[in-house]
Amino acid sequence: MQRETWTNWARTETAHPRRIATPASVTELAALVADAAANGLRVKAVGSGHSFTGAAVTDGILVSLDRLTGIDAVTPTDDGAHVTVWAGTRLRALNEALWERGYAMRNLGDIDAQSIAGAIATGTHGTGARFGGLATMVAGLEMVLPDGAVVWCSPTERPELFEAARIGLGALGVVTRVVLDCTAAYAMHAAETSDSLDATLERLDEDRTGVDHFEFYWFPHTRRVLTKRNTRLPVDTPLAPVPTVSGYISDELLSNVLFEGINRFTTALPQTIPAVNSVTARVLGSREFTDRSYRVFASSRRVRFREMEYAVPAETLTDVLAEIEGWIGRTDYRVAFPVEVRFAAADDVWLSTAHGRETAYVAVHQYHRRDHTSYFRAVEDIARAVDGRPHWGKLHGRTRDDLRTTYPRFDDVVAVRDDVDPQRTFGNEYLERVLG
Repeated sequence: MQRETWTNWARTETAHPRRIATPASVTELAALVADAAANGLRVKAVGSGHSFTGAAVTDGILVSLDRLTGIDAVTPTDDGAHVTVWAGTRLRALNEALWERGYAMRNLGDIDAQSIAGAIATGTHGTGARFGGLATMVAGLEMVLPDGAVVWCSPTERPELFEAARIGLGALGVVTRVVLDCTAAYAMHAAETSDSLDATLERLDEDRTGVDHFEFYWFPHTRRVLTKRNTRLPVDTPLAPVPTVSGYISDELLSNVLFEGINRFTTALPQTIPAVNSVTARVLGSREFTDRSYRVFASSRRVRFREMEYAVPAETLTDVLAEIEGWIGRTDYRVAFPVEVRFAAADDVWLSTAHGRETAYVAVHQYHRRDHTSYFRAVEDIARAVDGRPHWGKLHGRTRDDLRTTYPRFDDVVAVRDDVDPQRTFGNEYLERVLG
């Protein structure tokens, strides 16, 4: 039979499933999963395809949840609401719908194209030393198991399944609904400025712990960075968003159109990268604005790239960056993409990259037309030396044998998987590598 073709956003993974299914109800999905399992076919759910890994790849049934979207229920709490969301809902649409109801996510990453289930399953996070990733906001999950059973799990109902499934990598079942612990809506003030790496590292502890959402971008081959300090404000704060024209110039022309051109140019002439990075770091300049929180969190990313991100103990960050800079200098490797640094609070999610420790995230990128292999391998070695943990949805070379030593609850996740999916209906090569 002729197979369909699916490719992820980064074009790092391609699948040829027997068919792509788009069920319109949980009942339809449950019947599809049960039938596939009975016939020995694997099943994988897919969202926006933003993961760089093969987490969603299958030769069986690829399930799109694009018809299971929207907010299903809202239950007010003392400081916000528990909001039940259909799994296929894109973050962009969810943020708008929450705002209309007076609520917001407690933290967000800088990409809002993902589905809520996909973002949670791969450990998507934002930045802020007092805030956890998206999985820490999950209060309950509805899932379809391999036999077609539809179950709810929470801290009190099937708690071990809940703990494993909060970042489940798609290994335990197909998530159909998510209960999110949302906060009251809030505005945010953004202050972005160019600075030196040395000055940024000198006041790192102050910014990391004193700013609600702090991050910075270091431009390799220079000592320059772009810092972002986002401060939470009451929802009734007068908004002063980025003006349309200047926003288009900065966020579209400079960050996408010009940056694409720069990467095409430097791919042909890599020796120009140090000079180009020096200019780029200064051209981005400074700006301030105040807007709805989710609009400040999100950025437009249209230049295609490869990415690897490692979570390292926060106290090791300065040494990790120094090691990366040293490797680049010794090898004369050229990279035009900045290194992105973010932060997160310690949490208790079993497969969270911030499990049990205050965390700094170091993300490295390479333009999709250039080879990233040696760069990513070197950074991975540097991060592993300080017990770094790779982002589950981004490129890495880790396997079960060396991952289980860095996650205290790793074997518990494997045990839950063995219990609910012993036949590996939801398995694939990526999961075999990282979970066994």
